[in-house]
Order: sequence, then structure tokens, then C-alpha cells
Amino acid sequence: MKNEVHPYTQWVDLASRQLGGQVLQSSDDFFAEMENLIKPEAPVFIDGKYTDRGKWMDGWESRRKREEGHDWAILRLGAAGNIVGFNVCTRFFAGNAPKQISIEACYSAETPNADTEWTMLIEQLDVQPDSDNFIDVGHGADSVWSHLRLNIFPDGGVARLRVYGKAVLNKDWLLPNEPVDLAAVNNGARPLMCSDMFFSSMNNLLMPGRGVNMGDGWETKRRRGGRETDWIIIALAAPGTLHKVCVDTAYFKGNFPHSFTLDALYMPSGEVHPDSAWQPVIERQLLSADSEHFYRNEVINTEQVFTHIRLSIYPDGGVSRLRVIGYPVSEE
Repeated sequence: MKNEVHPYTQWVDLASRQLGGQVLQSSDDFFAEMENLIKPEAPVFIDGKYTDRGKWMDGWESRRKREEGHDWAILRLGAAGNIVGFNVCTRFFAGNAPKQISIEACYSAETPNADTEWTMLIEQLDVQPDSDNFIDVGHGADSVWSHLRLNIFPDGGVARLRVYGKAVLNKDWLLPNEPVDLAAVNNGARPLMCSDMFFSSMNNLLMPGRGVNMGDGWETKRRRGGRETDWIIIALAAPGTLHKVCVDTAYFKGNFPHSFTLDALYMPSGEVHPDSAWQPVIERQLLSADSEHFYRNEVINTEQVFTHIRLSIYPDGGVSRLRVIGYPVSEE
């Protein structure tokens, strides 16, 4: 099974339930619950399945509006951050999709209320039924947002809302000299590129918690000649020094990598590639099945500040999670 390729492969879904995203309220979800908007799996259609309110649909669907106005849903992002684009997915909503949508955003430590000031990120525009509707963010892309309001005109159904971007590490929340997982998505890390992700997405590698099954990790196809290794390049949550690493092969039993290395570099411009001037952080280490592997004494170059890491696995296989504990440093 190959993963769907979309324009935001390098970015993370900030509304994901895995990060703690939540649909807080909606104007109406008579036909299908608002919580479906951020379900992690792709939407499905089940022919002949009905509820006492009508056809069962895998998304958020309001009733037909018979008065002026429009419907809306408010979401709390799992991680506050910068947003680069959306997918307003109307898959399987063919005759009942909205005609148009708009998206507003705010940053708030509290749940939005009637006094909340919203900023329009996506002006009202047409969306296609039964489709992925990818929308780039222009205005407001450099700002940090915590909540969204999806407006649909005038009513209808949206299967999923994906919010692609980068979490921003809130350094004000950290204690003095507190170590941080600099490879965690919810702190602001993100995968930039990898050699292969045939079976499962590179984004999974940096998600919170342990993997829930073999599909919840980064897994490459079986290597048949050619290069001897697969690799993934990750932008750290912040520049920092690296001191402790965990490589977790949870659920990978017959397909874990034989071994791995970890390298890093300092490149604040972000212009990295597989053949950049990488420096070793952990020399080649053996891995085992379905286990957490911890490294502290093996970590070298601990005084150096890095912005990116490269995990190389030999020759191929699956890794569930990668944790890189270190100390963020000021870029000033």
C-alpha cells in the first residue's frame, strides 16, 4: 500500500488527534458528528448504512439550512504553530458538500468565546465536492495560531480538515535548563525528506507516545540492491545540544533494521540534503525487535549546537519512534 502524496508532505497536521487536537463546538452537526473532522484515518463510505437521522457519513454534516446564515465548527489545534496550508476534504460528500468555505484563526490560552477576535486566513472560496481541496495560506502564515473556525456556506458536509504546518516550541513554558525532546512534532520538529516511506509515513516517527501498531511508524520497502541504507532528515524543534536518544522499534518484529547511525549538522538556513556535511552523534549501533533502545554514553559532540539530524537505518525496515533529548539554545 502506497501512501497518498499531497503538497504538504514535509508538514505536520496540527489538528491531529495524535497531537491532542479537538473539535470544540459547531453550529450544527445533525447528520454527522463534528468530531469526525479530525479522525486520523481516511474517510470511508459504507453503502446502505443509515442512522435514525439519515445516511451515515464519515465526516461533519449539518442539516439543510432553511434560513439566512452559514454553519461553522471551532477546533483547538493539538499544537499551536505556523500554518502553511489546508486540505478541506469533501470525500464522499458528492451531493451534500458546501458550495464555499472560509477559515479563521486566533491565538488564545482559553477556549474562544463571543469576544474572541478572529483573523481571516482563507477568504470565502469555492470547494469541489467529493474531493481533496488543498488550499495554501498566504496572509498569516508566519503567525502562531491555536484555534480555527471553519465556516461552510451555507451548509453541508466536510469529511476531514487537515491543518498542515509546524508547531512552535513555547520556550516560556520551559523551566531553566530543562531538557526537551528536540525531535518531537509537538515541540516543533518536522521531517523534511526520506529515502523511502513505502509502507508508512515519515511523520509517524516523531509523534507523541509509543506506536499503537506496526502501521504507526516509519517503514521502508525491502532493499533489493543499490544503496545500503535508508535515511530520514529531520529539522529539530529548535537549535540545541543533543545528549540522549531513544530509538523505538515497537511492533517491528520481523522487519526492524539491523542497525542505525545518527548524524547532525548546524544549518540555520534549512538548506540540507543527504550529502551535507553531517557530523556523527551516535556511531553505528545494533537494533533489536519490538524494543526501546536508549543511548546516553554513546552520544558524541554533545557540546555542539545542531539544527538538523539524519537517522540512517541499515539496510531497511521500520522504526516506530525517535526521541532526541537536548537543550535548546537561543539563536540570538
